[in-house]
Amino acid sequence: MSAAFSPREIVSELDRFIVGQHDAKRAVAIALRNRWRRQQLSEGLRDEVLPKNILMIGPTGVGKTEIARRLARLAQAPFLKVEATKFTEVGYVGRDVEQIIRDLIETAIVMTRERLRKQVTARAELAAEERVLDALVGDSASPETRQKFRKMLREGALNDREIEIQVADNSGGMPTFEIPGMPGAQMGMVNLGDIFGKAFGGRTKPRKMQVVESYEVLVAEESDKLLDQEKVVKEAIEAVENNGIVFLDEIDKICARSGEWKGGDVSREGVQRDLLPLIEGTTVTTKHGPVKTDHILFIASGAFHLAKPSDLLPELQGRLPIRVELQALSRDDLVRILTEPEASLITQYKALLATEEVTLDFTPDAITALADLAAEINKGVENIGARRLHTVMERLLEDISFTATDRAGTTVTINAAMVQENVGSLAKNADLSKFIL
Repeated sequence: MSAAFSPREIVSELDRFIVGQHDAKRAVAIALRNRWRRQQLSEGLRDEVLPKNILMIGPTGVGKTEIARRLARLAQAPFLKVEATKFTEVGYVGRDVEQIIRDLIETAIVMTRERLRKQVTARAELAAEERVLDALVGDSASPETRQKFRKMLREGALNDREIEIQVADNSGGMPTFEIPGMPGAQMGMVNLGDIFGKAFGGRTKPRKMQVVESYEVLVAEESDKLLDQEKVVKEAIEAVENNGIVFLDEIDKICARSGEWKGGDVSREGVQRDLLPLIEGTTVTTKHGPVKTDHILFIASGAFHLAKPSDLLPELQGRLPIRVELQALSRDDLVRILTEPEASLITQYKALLATEEVTLDFTPDAITALADLAAEINKGVENIGARRLHTVMERLLEDISFTATDRAGTTVTINAAMVQENVGSLAKNADLSKFIL
């Protein structure tokens, strides 16, 4: 992880895209910086410092998942976002929680390979150029001819020429199967496809493409030839064990609600029990080797509408020591969400309609009216937070979006009266549908 980002810088980076929720931003910023701090310690102490896992609690649509999404881009570390509801208890057909670590390893390998490829790019580009020349003039051409074509190639004169090249065939491979009742069992099997692939030098297939397109494919292929795959896997496992971050969304959906009959629910308490050793620290077997989870940071989040955080298993609560409550969005927050973030909804719709040469203009009172209506519907029906703005904006701009092709070169000004005319009925009739049988 880069030392460049201080907690304050991480928060300001998140502020560019997410309105409010400073407590949650501060908590994840400190946790992210602590990963770097731990790396500066002596080896003996480094093993003792465990990450302080986080539990985010807050209603839907207030920014929990968005914080995770933006954090993934900042982290410069293996990051995986998963929904807790996707997993079942070990011993039942379905995905067990250890699959989280296997997926995290695959993510880390892709990241590590991309990073190491940059170190061999220059050599890979030269090798790719030779393969393009072979396709253009053949390997029996005289050095003078090759040099002449090389000059044209570097000047871009041959970019549109179509060539046929042999590329690695990654489509096949022998399928692996899950053994019912033994999730991940195929991980321990010998992959015959890998063995035969190495024995026969790997399969290739011919592909026709333009010279300019072929470069990207060939440079990636030549880079992989220059990389030591064992080194890639070793560095990826180290990155996961020391800097890995797992974001567990919808953790409240695997709670048995207080007062409910508690049976052996394969996708609720059973999953919580399976998560305990994973979060506490265990060794997970993957096809790339064993992975320790002791220093992986887990961030769990949930709306907790029906269940309460206290409905989680006490042991799981203890493994998520930092608890952050995200606040429900007010009308003022909705106004800020419409205007402040870099890719705000209004910016998005303006850009979309600009492609049809329609200029969209919102007056300040229109933005206030949109936020008022969204807040009113949230209060009257179901509070879905900022997601309500998508509904309101779609209804408001439905007619303009439909007729945009006929309005090229025009400017459309949205004011409060237009908002009330198009969206006002949504607030009045929003809750009538539940009375219709």
